[in-house]
Formats: sequence, structure tokens, C-alpha cells
Amino acid sequence: MPIAVIMQRRVIVHRWADEVWAAVAVMADRGDLLPVQPLNQSAAGESYLVSGLELQLYPDENEGYFENWIAAEPKVFIMWRMQGGRAMPLQASVSYAEGTRMFDSGDPADGVAMPAEIHSWLARYLRAHYQPREPGGERRYGKRARS
Repeated sequence: MPIAVIMQRRVIVHRWADEVWAAVAVMADRGDLLPVQPLNQSAAGESYLVSGLELQLYPDENEGYFENWIAAEPKVFIMWRMQGGRAMPLQASVSYAEGTRMFDSGDPADGVAMPAEIHSWLARYLRAHYQPREPGGERRYGKRARS
């Protein structure tokens, strides 16, 4: 699913930093967005929309997708880096496990609220491809039969 990410820079008064960067929201990208689109700018900071990312789903992450999907506050996890003086998103995921790996990677990452459209898209995927673990058994992915 193509997505766009709203990135934000806030000016702060702090001993070791003058600003804070973060991913603050995501939305589905219908393909009609500019690669980087300014949203607002003031003395307090700026926000801009970055398109061109994709959420991709992989069967080996099904457990992490399911854990995130049933959470009280599902998230889209965004990893980003500074490029040309701006925080630019590089990777996005809806897996709790992959989100944890992003936070552990040393690169900046944020978890933002999952929009209803992405939550529904993930639900359709899980209905088609996720099989809960069998008690005391091994993981099963998709609807494949055991060999």
C-alpha cells in the first residue's frame, strides 16, 4: 500500500538541542501527491508531507501484524534519517516486531496512529493469510497444509 508521511520539526528550548523532528501521521497515497509537500511553516517549526513510501506485508511477520492489529492503539512504524537538513522517512511497517527492530537499530523511528483505512487493509490481509499459533505447536502461516 503506498503511503505518505507527515514529518514535523518543532523548535524547542533545551540545553543540548534547538529542534525535535518526528513522524506524526500517515495516510494512504493515491498517487497524486508531490514527493515533498510543505504543509505549514512558522517560527515554532514546520510540517511537510513526504510521499513515495510503501507498506509491504511478508508472511514471516504475520504474528507482529496481528499483535499490532489487535492493539488498543495500532501503529504504523516509521524509520527516518536526516537528509538535506530535513527528516526524511525511509521505511514503514505495521508489524510490532519490525517496529521494535527499527527502534533498536539506532536510526530515529516513531510509531504513529494507524489510520482506519490502513487498519482495514491489514485486516483483509490477516483474514487471508494469518493462522494463530496452535497451542504447544509451531507457527503456521497462510492456508498451507502441513507436510
